[in-house]
Amino acid sequence: MRILLLGATGRTGKLVLTSALKEGYSVNCLVRKPDKTEAQDGMQVFEGNPSDEHALQSAMEGCECIMSVLNISRHTDFPWSALRTPENYLSEVMSQVIPMAEERNIQRIIICSAWGVAETKKDIPGWFRWFIENSNIGKAYEDHERQEQLLMQSNLNWTIIRPAGLTNSRKRQEIRESFNDVPKPTLTISRQSVARYMVSSIDNEQLIKQTVVISKN
Repeated sequence: MRILLLGATGRTGKLVLTSALKEGYSVNCLVRKPDKTEAQDGMQVFEGNPSDEHALQSAMEGCECIMSVLNISRHTDFPWSALRTPENYLSEVMSQVIPMAEERNIQRIIICSAWGVAETKKDIPGWFRWFIENSNIGKAYEDHERQEQLLMQSNLNWTIIRPAGLTNSRKRQEIRESFNDVPKPTLTISRQSVARYMVSSIDNEQLIKQTVVISKN
């Protein structure tokens, strides 16, 4: 299977790419700066912004699955840092991806969202909810919700994965899956675990048209 991966140069995206290649998938990566990717067997790099229709069309050719780990980025990790991407970047990209995928009969799509988006906002710790409501972190959560809604309204076989707080741990973790806040998620999960879970979900029919929160068990 060939996958279109959006966000392959990000901290989580790089790990998704490595995990997918390790599992034997071929991967098309659509990236703005190809020099930020390291060539590996099984991957093909396309230069362009995922918000560009023509770039998307080229990168989507021959794919059977789409995975997105795109996010609204800031200039630094400081919560009030200015945005580096438009505040509707995710939903703008998704509004183009969905009709293109449907036209090409690409049914499977998996996105990385976040715990705290939409109805899960009530489930996260109060201090974290305060940051979402009072800093630029909230812009990403708002647009994740918009792109989720677009997916839910589509005819695609979507899976929305909402990880807890991301860490850079490389230790193998047991992953807790939570549906409707059951069982209660823990506070963190490693990017490595998120990458592994995303790739494993490609063939998991039980996750089709499901939103799932994942955290370290």
